[in-house]
Order: sequence, then structure tokens, then C-alpha cells
Amino acid sequence: MSEVVEMSRRTGETRLRIGLLRLTDSAPVIVAHEFGLFAEEGVDTELVVEPSWANIADKLAYGFLDAAVIVPPLAFAVTLGLRGVAQPLIIPHTLSLGGNTVTIGPELAARIRTVAMRDNAIPPQAFATALREEKVNALPLGIVHAYSTHNLLLRYWLAAGGLDLERDVKLIVVPPAQAVEALRSGQIAGFCAGAPWGDIAERAGVGATIATSKDIWQNAPEKAFAVRSRWADDHADALHGAQRALLRAARFCDAPENASYTAALLSRQKYLNVDSHAIMSTLPGGAITRANEASFYRNAATFPWRSHGLWFLLEMTRWGLLAGDLDLQKLATEVYRPDLYRRAAASLGLPSPLADIKSEGTHAADWQLEAAPASITMGPDLFCDGAIFEAGAHRAPASL
Repeated sequence: MSEVVEMSRRTGETRLRIGLLRLTDSAPVIVAHEFGLFAEEGVDTELVVEPSWANIADKLAYGFLDAAVIVPPLAFAVTLGLRGVAQPLIIPHTLSLGGNTVTIGPELAARIRTVAMRDNAIPPQAFATALREEKVNALPLGIVHAYSTHNLLLRYWLAAGGLDLERDVKLIVVPPAQAVEALRSGQIAGFCAGAPWGDIAERAGVGATIATSKDIWQNAPEKAFAVRSRWADDHADALHGAQRALLRAARFCDAPENASYTAALLSRQKYLNVDSHAIMSTLPGGAITRANEASFYRNAATFPWRSHGLWFLLEMTRWGLLAGDLDLQKLATEVYRPDLYRRAAASLGLPSPLADIKSEGTHAADWQLEAAPASITMGPDLFCDGAIFEAGAHRAPASL
């Protein structure tokens, strides 16, 4: 028996192995672990830094990880067995909103900006025009995984500009930590990835950001905390404690005065292993501008909206990543668990939304969300193409 397992048994703690990638929005999990918040809640955590989303998915599927910082579409893919063994997952807690960048080589980025000014065009339209004027076909762009928010958001943005995704671009999977080198070497012409990799590409002089998450979908959902359903059923109290720890960590990470400390913690060799100034670029209080500032607690960032899950599922179906005969609402309801979230938040006296779904694309400014015990101030949620998404309108696959 290992020393760690023996220690867990003596202290009454439950063991929880959490996988994560070298990304800034892993911050709440790292803070909860390093500050002892998980331990205070009776959960003995081990953080496992993986090189790719494929590793995260495989280790969840085969039980080598109990939970992970994950992109929500991948949680659905693992649950459905789309990339191997099916392993039901639940998302009782989300971790972040925003933070992604669309980063392109400097010369093409400059050309896109010139076209945007000349034609008074929005960035995705200027992107499309620039490629057509240069007679570029199948431009290679990096995405971090086929089942990722980045793939779906990039596709949405490119399609909004009128690009033909079968002809005009070629999407290539590149793990986020390898995206900068892939851009430098010419393997790709640009990428969509989470922080800090867009900022690192700019600092290295090999890339320029032409769009952020907020330019595609304001306050878009990004990373989630996914747990194997079997582990959650067997360790309900431990999951409750882990969620309490994550809520406490989220509030710390969202406080502007904590940006430098959070960045220094994440920059350690065992975690992101990059310059803390690059990590600061998307932290609340650390960004020079708020153009790509992530949210870890504000705007109900930690709440697992079933409407977010349904949006991802519909976009996955749109791009042929899911079969069209699935009951998407049932799947979103099974994976996203706001009931578990409300229990954890209530135990800390924190507000929770009263509804499980909300409309998207309807708010251009701050607004008040009905919640208990108090309302929550929310930010804008507009899409780049002006679309409105009403989750309640999608009752069955036939509505696609």
C-alpha cells in the first residue's frame, strides 16, 4: 500500500486524481490544491499535468483519472464513447469564461487588419476576404482537439465571415503547449487556443491576436470540472467538498488584487512553466486591457448551465461531430449537474441561479440574473453574428 493512500486512510480523506493541461484557466484547481482548500474539505488531491487533451480523455475513460479540467465537448465525447471506451462523466462545476485567442502569423494578421479597415468589415469577414484576394486555399489552422470549445468557437467565427470550412481552411489538432512552436515552424498559419499561448506567440514575435473569445461570444463558457460519474456516486460527500474548495478558489482567482500571486503560482515548473507576465495577460486585474480577461467567478462563471451544454451539442452536430439522432437535451441534462452546484454554493452562502438554462445573445450590457439568496450581476453575452440562442426552443433533434 502506498504511503499516500495510507495517509488518506488515516486522515479520513478521499483520494481525487485531477488531470489538467498547462493552461491559465486551470488556476482554480491549482489554487485549491496549493492553498490546502481541498484538504480542508476532506479531499486528498493529486494534480496530474498532461501533455494533451487526448491524454486527459484516455485517462478519464480508463479510470486513471477521477476528474479533470476539461473542455466541455470532450466531456460529452468521453461520455458517449466517441473516441474509445465510453465513460459517463458529469460536470457539476464550470471553471472559466473566455480567455481564448485566435492567433495568426504577423504578416497575414496585418493583411487582415488592412482589409478590415479598407472594407469596414468585421474580423472574420476581413479574414475571408484576405484569403480570397491572396488566393489561399486550405489555410492550416491549429485547434487543440476536435472535441474542444476552441474548434467550435473557431468554426463559428470563420463561418460568420463566410468562409467555407471544407475548402478555405484545414483544421489541424495541435496540443496547446505546442501551438507556438507549430506556428513558428510553419506547420500551421495560426491557431485558436487558451491562455497563455496566444500571448506567448506575440511575445516571441511569431503571432498576432486577431480575435479573442469575446469577439466570438462574449462571456463564452470555457473550461469545466468534469468527474467520472461512478466516482461521484461513490464519493458524494467528497465531491461536495471538492466543489466547495473550487468555489473558494474561484473567488480568490477572480479578485484583481490576487493576479500577481496567482500568476506566480501557475508559472512554477510543475504547472505551466512559462513567464508569469504571459499568464497575467488574461487574469482579472492582470490584463493590460479587458479585451481577453477571463472570469473565474464573476458572471456566474462557476455555474454549470445546461443551456451551455446544449449549445455545444448543437454545434457538435452542426459540424458532423455527433450523430443527428441523439436526444441532446437528455444528454445535456445527464452531464451538466446544477443541482450538485447549488448544494455546494448554498453551504457557503453563495448565490445560485434559479434556472438551469438561460438565453444567449440577448444582452449587450450588464444585467441582473435571478438567483438565490441574491441576484447576480451578469455581463454581455452577444455572438459575433448577432444570433440569439434560446435553449428552451430545442426540444428534440428534429429541431436542428
